[in-house]
Amino acid sequence: MSEVAALAPLPRVMTEPVVHAALLEDLGLAGDLTTEATVPVGLMARAALVAHEEGVIAGLDAVRLAFELIDPAIEMKIDRPDGARVTPGETIAHIAGPARGILTAERVALNFLGHLSGIASATASIVAAIEGTKTKIVCTRKTTPGLRALEKYAVRAGGGSNHRFGLDDAMLIKDNHIAAAGGITSAIRRARRRAGHLVKIEIEVEDLAQLEEALREGPDAVLLDNMTLEMLAKAVALVGGRAITEASGRVTPQAAPAIAATGVNLLSVGWLTHSAPVLDIGLDFEA
Repeated sequence: MSEVAALAPLPRVMTEPVVHAALLEDLGLAGDLTTEATVPVGLMARAALVAHEEGVIAGLDAVRLAFELIDPAIEMKIDRPDGARVTPGETIAHIAGPARGILTAERVALNFLGHLSGIASATASIVAAIEGTKTKIVCTRKTTPGLRALEKYAVRAGGGSNHRFGLDDAMLIKDNHIAAAGGITSAIRRARRRAGHLVKIEIEVEDLAQLEEALREGPDAVLLDNMTLEMLAKAVALVGGRAITEASGRVTPQAAPAIAATGVNLLSVGWLTHSAPVLDIGLDFEA
C-alpha cells in the first residue's frame, strides 16, 4: 500500500477534550505516585516511539497532546507521520523533555497510538485486498463512544473512507425503520418529505424484490445487506448506476476481492473500528 498523502489532521479543539479526559482518568485524585516517588525532579530524558510490528500509523496528534498537556516542555519530533507504513523496530517519533512528564503521559499516549494505528493498519489491509477495483472501503457508526472522530480519522489514515459521522448528516433507513414505517415505499416517501435539499437517503434491502421496490422511489443509495455474491452481482446490474451501491456483512480481507468484483461502489466494514487489533508500539528510553 502506498502511504496516504496529505492527510489533514483533526483540529485541536476536537482532539484535546478526549486526550484531556483520558489523562484525568489515569491521574485520578493523587497523580502519578510511582513516577513522583522514583524519578528525581528536573531529570531530563530522551525516548523513542518504536513499532514492534508492521502496520500503519495513526494518532500522533493525540500522542503529542498527551505529553504537552502533562508538561509543555516535552518536545516530539515525528519520523513516520500518520498514514505511513512502519516495520518492526522502526522509530516513529522521538520524545525529549522532563522525564517525569514523559513517564506520566506514556500510557495514555500509547493507548491512543496503538488503538488508532490498529484501525489504520486493519483498514490498509482490506484496502490493499481490493486494489485495482472501483470499490471503496468505508467504516460505520460502530465506534467507541467518545472516540468516533479519532477512529474515523484513523480509517482515513489507512486509506479508507468514512460513511456518515452521525444520525444527523444523512438518512439510512434500516430494517427496523422499514418495519416501523409500514414498508419500504412508505419509509422512503416519509424520508423524502423530511429530508433537506442536501440530505442523502439510503435504504437497506435484503433481496432483489426489496431492491426493485426501493428503486421505484429513487433513493440516493442502497445498502445490500448480507447478500450472496451471485445476488450482489444481480443487484448491481439491476441498479444500473441509478443509485450508489453499498455491500455489508461478513467483509474480511479474504472475502473483499470477490465482493468488490461484483461492481459495488462501497464496502462497509464495521469491525475496522469496533474490533481491529491494537498495533504493538512501545516507548523506549534512550541512554
